[in-house]
Amino acid sequence: MQDFHEFIETVFTGFSITDALDILIVAFVIYKIMGFIFETRAEQIFKGILLLVLATILSNIFGLHTLNWMCRGAVTLGAVAVLIVFQPELRRALEIMGRGKLVRGSITQIQKDESKEAIRAIVNAVKSFSRDKVGALIVFERDTVLEDISETGTILNAKISEQLLGNLFYEGSPLHDGAVIISEQVIYAAGCVLPLSKRQDISKSLGTRHRAGLGITENSDALVIIVSEETGIISLAEDGKLERFLDAKTIEKKLLDLYINEDHIVSRIGTLFGKGKIFSKFRNDDDVNKKVYGEHGYSGKAEEDISETLAEDMTKSANEAEEAKEREENV
Repeated sequence: MQDFHEFIETVFTGFSITDALDILIVAFVIYKIMGFIFETRAEQIFKGILLLVLATILSNIFGLHTLNWMCRGAVTLGAVAVLIVFQPELRRALEIMGRGKLVRGSITQIQKDESKEAIRAIVNAVKSFSRDKVGALIVFERDTVLEDISETGTILNAKISEQLLGNLFYEGSPLHDGAVIISEQVIYAAGCVLPLSKRQDISKSLGTRHRAGLGITENSDALVIIVSEETGIISLAEDGKLERFLDAKTIEKKLLDLYINEDHIVSRIGTLFGKGKIFSKFRNDDDVNKKVYGEHGYSGKAEEDISETLAEDMTKSANEAEEAKEREENV
C-alpha cells in the first residue's frame, strides 16, 4: 500500500493546470485526427500502415532479419508516401482548419431579405425539377473558392431566379448537363464540370450526376443539391456524404442555415475595404465583368436587366432547340 502511495506522489508531484491543459489539447487533437481518418477512405490505408509497423516490431522481436529490413525500409519511405497518398485528405483537413468560424457577425435586414428571395427561387426550382424529373446539379460555394471549377463552364454572374435555373437545366439547353455554381446571391457559372468521387461504396444505382456532387464536396466545403433525372429524387451532398429522399422543406432549412446563419467576421471586415470579401474571396467585380462581357467590360445595364436578358436568351435558346427537335421528329 505504501508503494502505491509513493507511486501516486511521484506521478502527481509538480503536476499543474498547464500539464492538464496540455494533455487535454493533445487528446483532443488525436481524437479529431482519428475521427477525420475514419470518415474518409484514409481508414483502410491507416490500417495498412498500422499492420506494417506491427510487422516491423514483431520481426525485430523474433529475429526475422530480412523481413525486418524490408519493413524498416518501407516505414522510412512511408513518410513521403503518406504525403502523396493522403494529399486530398490533408488538403481538406487544412481547409477545414482554415475556415474555422471563431466569430460570427451580423447581417442587415436587406441582406436577409435578398437571401430569402434567393432561397425561395432555388427551392421552387428544385420542386419543379423533382416534379418534372429534370436532372439538376446545383453547387453552393462557401469559403473554398471554386474558381477552377467555374472556369470549366460559362461565367454568368446573374441574379438567382427560378426561371433562369429552369432554363439552365432544361433538356434543350446547351448547359443542362453541367453543374451550376452559386456564389452568395448570384449564379456565378453554369455548365461546369465537377470532379467525380472515387469512393467504391457508392450505390450502383447512382449515376455520374451524384458522383460529381459527392466529388466536389470531398475536395471543398461546398454544399450540393442533386435532382435525379430518372426518379426526381432530391439529394444533398456535404462533406463527402450524401443524403437522399429529401423534401423541399428540408432543402429550404438547409439553405436558410447556409445563407443566414453562416455569416461570419470575414464579411464584416470585407465591407471596410469594398464589396469583395478580401480574406476569403479572390474574385472581384472587375474580374467577373471581364469574364462575362469581355475585356472592355459592360456598364450599360443594371444587374436586374442583365439577369432578365440572360433569362430571355436562355429561353430563346431552349425554344429553338425544342423546335429543331420537333422538325427532326416530323421528318
